[in-house]
Amino acid sequence: MKLKKLPIGISTFSEIIQEEYLYIDKTKIALDLIENGKYYFLSRPRRFGKSLFLDTLRSIFDGKKELFQGLYIYDKWKFEKYPVIRISFNDGDFKSVEGFKQTIYQILDFNQRQLDISCPKDFNLSGCFRRLIEEAYLKYNQKVVILIDEYDKPILDNIENSEIARLMREELKNFYSVIKGADEYLKFVFITGVSKFSKVSLFSGLNNIEDITLDKRYATICGYTQNDVETSFAEHLKGEDFTKIRRWYNGYKWLGDGVYNPFDILLFISKGFVYENYWFSTATPTFLLKLIEKNNYFLPNLENIVKDQKMLDSFDVDYIELETLMWQTGYLTIDRVETILDNRSYYLTIPNQEVTMSLLGNVADFMSKIPNPKATTNAILLSLIHGDLDSLQKHIKALFASIPYNLFTNNKMYEYEGYYVSVFYAYMKAMGIEVIGEDVTNKGRIDLTLKLPDIIYVCEFKTDGTDALSQIKKMKYHEKYLSENKDLYLVGIEFDTSDKNINKLEWEKV
Repeated sequence: MKLKKLPIGISTFSEIIQEEYLYIDKTKIALDLIENGKYYFLSRPRRFGKSLFLDTLRSIFDGKKELFQGLYIYDKWKFEKYPVIRISFNDGDFKSVEGFKQTIYQILDFNQRQLDISCPKDFNLSGCFRRLIEEAYLKYNQKVVILIDEYDKPILDNIENSEIARLMREELKNFYSVIKGADEYLKFVFITGVSKFSKVSLFSGLNNIEDITLDKRYATICGYTQNDVETSFAEHLKGEDFTKIRRWYNGYKWLGDGVYNPFDILLFISKGFVYENYWFSTATPTFLLKLIEKNNYFLPNLENIVKDQKMLDSFDVDYIELETLMWQTGYLTIDRVETILDNRSYYLTIPNQEVTMSLLGNVADFMSKIPNPKATTNAILLSLIHGDLDSLQKHIKALFASIPYNLFTNNKMYEYEGYYVSVFYAYMKAMGIEVIGEDVTNKGRIDLTLKLPDIIYVCEFKTDGTDALSQIKKMKYHEKYLSENKDLYLVGIEFDTSDKNINKLEWEKV
């Protein structure tokens, strides 16, 4: 049987169908949205299939029934043709207001040509958008469909320059306010983005817009489910370990079933089943790394993040919370939800092995600025696997000794135990080791627990003369793991903030 082609980088629904690429049917969700509402907003991280879903909606409202033969919606929807306005901010110059306006004019001009409508040259952006909606309604005697992709990209592209970001926010606020005033002309509006900015009129003006980001019914609107991978991709993945694939790439959750990023699965197959950071490598989160450094963020806290609905709902360019940004951009996901007296708490976690190794590797390299850490970290990994603590001490010292001295000249972070723990934690996680930060026992919290196939390391960190190993023994932290039938090491690591390195590493084997 001939395998269907993989739609790598293709977000045009008609091309996927006509060229017989593999397509995961999302039309049941599309039909449900069309029949039960009018205004929708969806937040998902980049490269998750938002553009393809929007283009699927476009084909539905274009009345192209022939494209949907064999799909869920085919015999359940009356395929009428509606005027569709498609706005995408995936591309464009957003580094200045002038560049932004030029991009908008080009987008509106394209839609005018598609709908055979012209806009007076002296109209501003908002006026032209309004004119386009009204004229499309009058010309085709049908209500208008508006599909907006990556509505927030002009802001996100300037997130490190708050002045420009604020200007973009105001421009978008004026532009999107047109939608509220055009209700009588509109059939359906679907808007996607990465973040939900609180001061964009999209959310303050359109009071009736339904945010389906955390709606369990639409949790799998983008991405591939485990069932998709094991059925639709069964022949492509024949002989592969589905459990390992799931551990590496599944785990993104929006209160429903977990999903895979499509980019990961498609490239994993295309590249010959090599486990790599396919999604993560498409963009290095530089701004995120800078926020982690700026906030002196204690990385083991990534194991214990709890948020409420308000903190996950939105943020603004003047106040960006690190953990909310990490959730919205896909580096954290919702592990579970607990409700106590009507108060919902969201427990966040890193979604999978790809993000764990890639994100923490990038963070470790950024925090330590070591030119080429791979050889040292490989040596550390081998020391841990073989229980060679003398070698471990030597290589950890080499790791911290490699950190450029100028990193500390204007930064007090090296005075804190948390900095050394964070760097060590990040490198351990980046090597694929199972690491438990702030590991809870009935006696207190272990700083870090490292779990390898045959060995467990219970680690305590201290600075400037405090005895770390004595702390473990006194609190009997290790008793939690006595029943696991593995070699068990107690490891006390002490740092000297004046030398900016390990002063002492002591251990005992239990």
